[in-house]
Amino acid sequence: MADDPLDDFDTEDVTLYGTTRRVHRLGSGPAVIVIAEMPGISPKVADVARRIAGAGATAVLPSLFGVDGRDPRPDNLGAVGSATNMLGTMARACVTREFTILATGKTSPVASWLRALAAREHDRCGGPGVGAVGMCFTGGFALAMATDDRMLAPVLSQPSLPFAVLPGRARAIDVSESDLALVQARCARGLEVMGLRFRGDRLVPEARFAYLRELLGDAFIGVELPDESANPDSMLPRPHSVLTEDLRDEPGQPTREAYDRVIDFFTAKLGLQPTA
Repeated sequence: MADDPLDDFDTEDVTLYGTTRRVHRLGSGPAVIVIAEMPGISPKVADVARRIAGAGATAVLPSLFGVDGRDPRPDNLGAVGSATNMLGTMARACVTREFTILATGKTSPVASWLRALAAREHDRCGGPGVGAVGMCFTGGFALAMATDDRMLAPVLSQPSLPFAVLPGRARAIDVSESDLALVQARCARGLEVMGLRFRGDRLVPEARFAYLRELLGDAFIGVELPDESANPDSMLPRPHSVLTEDLRDEPGQPTREAYDRVIDFFTAKLGLQPTA
């Protein structure tokens, strides 16, 4: 792959709570907020937005970190450049106060900005509500956004925070207890939450999904994939990124079936009408 110019998206700078971020938008219909994984809006993340837009949604891509459209793979940046890009972006995110990286029982401050963006997009796009998909570093953000009644379809793809390699963080998610209580109450009233992971993913351990099932009960739709179903040409050392790097986009493949379940989830919850 190569860098993606994102020239099929409309782009604007959006200021909410005094913070301005670039937002890319594609499609029509109810809004789905697509929150990029590390190291940013890569071509494969942009393709997630394109597929969601093709299903009949307005895909909304906020730029939270990294260089928009940059292909992070070694065959584009070189091995050293790819590693430097990833580690540098993560390091910058780790020192900002917008993201809660290590702590348990805390919602990252950027979630408030994302909730406001979702409310803004709902006003713009209409429909019964909005959806969201967070990936890896941002996976839990979709859950934090579900405190708002306008969020009808939150998807947590390999939610990796807080880092589970540290003690006491496997049975945790980067959402505060008060926010979790609001989500639990909404789940009791009918909200459903989808989660995706590879079974052997140490960044998203089985205990994290077990914790979410205990919290949310049958409202949590956990999709867990065998490691051997991941893309063998992935740039990642272990299966991790279900919708992007580790996707095998072929009929009958478990990752493709999981992807289709995500699209079906948005379609059912938001009443999407696929584009021609």
